Amino acid sequence: MNELKVFNPATGDLLATLSMDSKEMIETKLKAGHDAFRTWRNTSVYERAALIDRWADLIIEQKDVVAKIMTEENGKPLRESLGEVLNAVSYLTWYAEEAKRIYGRTIPANTNNKRIMVTRQGIGLVAAITPWNFPAAMMTRKAGPALAAGCTFIVKPAEDTPLTMIKLVELAHEAGIPKDVIQCVVGVGSEVGPVFTSSNYVRKITFTGSTPVGKRLISEGANTVKHMSMELGGHAPFIICEDADIDFVITQAIASKFRNAGQTCICANRFIVHKNVLAEFTEKFTAAAKALKLGNGMDPTTDVGPLINKKGFDKVVEQIEDAKAKGASVLVGGTSFEDKEKKTYFVSPTVLGDVTLDMQIMSEETFGPVAPIIAYDDLDTALEIANGTPFGLAAYYFTNDYKRGIYLQDHLNFGIIGWNDGLPTTAQAPFGGFKESGLGREGGIEGIEPYLETKYLSIGNL
Repeated sequence: MNELKVFNPATGDLLATLSMDSKEMIETKLKAGHDAFRTWRNTSVYERAALIDRWADLIIEQKDVVAKIMTEENGKPLRESLGEVLNAVSYLTWYAEEAKRIYGRTIPANTNNKRIMVTRQGIGLVAAITPWNFPAAMMTRKAGPALAAGCTFIVKPAEDTPLTMIKLVELAHEAGIPKDVIQCVVGVGSEVGPVFTSSNYVRKITFTGSTPVGKRLISEGANTVKHMSMELGGHAPFIICEDADIDFVITQAIASKFRNAGQTCICANRFIVHKNVLAEFTEKFTAAAKALKLGNGMDPTTDVGPLINKKGFDKVVEQIEDAKAKGASVLVGGTSFEDKEKKTYFVSPTVLGDVTLDMQIMSEETFGPVAPIIAYDDLDTALEIANGTPFGLAAYYFTNDYKRGIYLQDHLNFGIIGWNDGLPTTAQAPFGGFKESGLGREGGIEGIEPYLETKYLSIGNL
């Protein structure tokens, strides 16, 4: 049986060696989840809500344990891991309540001897594939609504960060959620994905990750006409208008760009700054980035941790070198630290000036602590730069002019927009993107819809 080794990306230490599930084992789990749906779907919404709430309570009770596991396998600062644990719990508590609001309706019939009823029910077994950058929140954002809707749930965590997920599933079982109702698969995505997409037991795939992988899952799932939810890549613009409060902007820019070492799908990727405030923003932003401390996430003074692996590290370094070769100036950072023996990878917080649109970093998602700055002189130019991408996940803009703010909201082609807000994610609001950034929404009242089927009943001869 193949083994999966999990390492600390900050130290290179081996954290765990896990046995990977074989194809036959995965198929057995899928059948168990499918069979468990027959019972779980018939539980009352109040029973499901109580179990989800109990799960949330247990996570809170062990939040320090879960956060430590997360930091050790992911690398993010411990305070960020604690924040993610609370965010993960917020999705469970939200959907425990939404379980009670899965409404049907009656429709007036065209004759007096008929009644028309519409009801909603869980879609069936849901297979989830989640990313390494938010191993807790990305799981509960899917499991919460799935379980609330009456679906059963099986999840494959990222190979780099399976331990957080395993702990959460253990706590779900401890809370009383049956073991076949929520399950975990340990394996490699390229091997597990095709098992999920080809299985007749799985009725829905929910995935958070790269756009190329999402496209492959959509294509493979077409053979069995699976429902799909996809939260895919982003390339978020961060527009700073000439009337913006620059000191406030700096706090939001730092939080958005350098959280989790820039390894977030909605973090600011392109800073598009009005020429009249370019100098002030650049000076203050560079100083703030320089003050950030690079290091092990378990050190309470660390602001920016390691990159998750060599693949991610190489991409970030390549973007920096490409930008420099094409004329960008490194205002701060630009230094990379690779320990080939320990297999640890760090990039210092980096700000690039004199950026042009032909640089890779302006068209490719970075997933690292690098901030390119480009100037604009009129709002439509800023919008052209912002929208000039196949992605449409998140965008940010900063202005105190309400007309300008509404204009930007109307013309930005993104699913999540922060106006004077660099951290807009919350459980009660829909999360998802336009264009190649995905299908469907997670969070909010919209987040439970993808886990429900609509059934129409016409009653005649009354």
